[in-house]
Amino acid sequence: MSALLLYFEDEQVPALRLAQACGLASACVERHRFPDAEMRLKLPVNADGQLPAQLVIYRSLDKPNDKLVELLLVSEEARKLGAQKILLVAPYLAYMRQDIAFHPGEIVSQKIIGRFLSELVDGLITVDPHLHRISRLDEAFPGPYAVSLSGAPMLAELIAKERPQAMLMGPDGESAQWVASAAAVCGFDHGVCTKVRHGDHDVRITLPAGVVVQDRHVVLLDDMASSGRTLVEACKLLRAAGARSVDVAVTHALFAADALDVIRASGVEHIWSTDSVIHASNAVALAPMMADSVQRFLHETA
Repeated sequence: MSALLLYFEDEQVPALRLAQACGLASACVERHRFPDAEMRLKLPVNADGQLPAQLVIYRSLDKPNDKLVELLLVSEEARKLGAQKILLVAPYLAYMRQDIAFHPGEIVSQKIIGRFLSELVDGLITVDPHLHRISRLDEAFPGPYAVSLSGAPMLAELIAKERPQAMLMGPDGESAQWVASAAAVCGFDHGVCTKVRHGDHDVRITLPAGVVVQDRHVVLLDDMASSGRTLVEACKLLRAAGARSVDVAVTHALFAADALDVIRASGVEHIWSTDSVIHASNAVALAPMMADSVQRFLHETA
């Protein structure tokens, strides 16, 4: 059996896109949840009860806690069944935002989760990880093969089709890298708001000085949308400043609780996302971009 891509049923669509883009065989990990919430997993072994020497596991880590346990169970058993090199494709990488302790006793989860994953797999491919205070993925994931890709250029191409004369706007300073990257692809005008956060649902936004949005189609671009409050405040300011329309484009469509409804109610017209997290707003498939990095890992570890 050649290299195999493993996926879970809830992520079948993007996983199969990636398998097809890479020319890989694929198979689903069977999962059963008991009444007490524990899981039973079953790997797709061959007639001899074995797995191939190279495995690619597709598992995006939104709603991560159960998924991290799944990865622990799958990777440990896969090693016993013949897997020698395992690549994790996690388009969304969880716990990266918790990168510093602001108060005594706070746990910095970024490096703990990164180290945990590096002990399970031999390589990691992710998209737009939230690396605010570090510059490289391998500082969080200390494995031999750590690849960080960006969905911003692909989102820029989509925006260029949907809103050809758009202005890109980052809702806060952390979004500047994605806004600049997307703007460079299609030559968009762009700017970045300033944000002060007072809590998970309490943010204050100011528009960039000197940037005129009157009668402009503005697209708010960021790596993720979670509570949505930052996007809502930015949209309100843009509308008040005379923007003709406001749309949202994000790599990771997390949209917790009522976030999507709140964002739409603020005046946002369109919401576009990549398929890093399965959501009704998905408009960009990441498989073509990730395929090269998957194939490179398989070639280097063959």
